[in-house]
Amino acid sequence: QVRLVESGGGSVQPGGSLRLSCTAPAAVFAQFDMNWYRQAPGKERELVATSARFTEEAQYADSVKGRFIISRDNAKFTVHLQMGSLKPEDTAVYYCNARLVHTWVQEYWGEGTLVTVSS
Repeated sequence: QVRLVESGGGSVQPGGSLRLSCTAPAAVFAQFDMNWYRQAPGKERELVATSARFTEEAQYADSVKGRFIISRDNAKFTVHLQMGSLKPEDTAVYYCNARLVHTWVQEYWGEGTLVTVSS
């Protein structure tokens, strides 16, 4: 069974920073796109950031561009999400996702980590 292990959530004041981390099995980390999603209370899950496999090209939701950075630590099979200038509307459960598109979609999810932005 494939496990994605997340860490780094917590509470922070508006304007603060947090870094989320997600460790995957080596084969998954190397061959899959690695993504961060979030789900706020009462809202649908949304894609926040993507790190493409091989190229590590990053893409971001408009709502986090310029504030969040996704990166890979290839030696530790870990993807990070550095979050800065946090806003109350960033409050959500953040999920790590690994996805590989064949003619079908193969993907794995972490259990989620809560980020709360509040004064």
